[in-house]
Amino acid sequence: MSNSRIVPYPRLARAFKALAHPHRLKLLHRLMAGPRPAAACRASRICSCVGELGHDLGIAPSTVSHHLKKLHEAGLIRMARQGQRIECSVAPGVLSELAAFLAGQGTPGRRPRR
Repeated sequence: MSNSRIVPYPRLARAFKALAHPHRLKLLHRLMAGPRPAAACRASRICSCVGELGHDLGIAPSTVSHHLKKLHEAGLIRMARQGQRIECSVAPGVLSELAAFLAGQGTPGRRPRR
């Protein structure tokens, strides 16, 4: 059996396409940095509320929601409703997958199908 790793090009292309917009890139960066001070998230994961993420971006809340939806559709973030709040967090493993690809290492832990 080969130790080679496969690269999920379609999934990575969706992720990079979503990140090609400056506001989406900034929103993901904010999620990676952790919750804003006013965030009331569960201690088990780093997340932020939609309203907190869009603070001081200079765009309408509906536009923030649109960008977060695109990040979610690309598999970059997870979204969960907690009462009236929608909490967002970086999808597990997505950053290491992107980093591995950019480093020329394929995708960690994935083997080609036979």
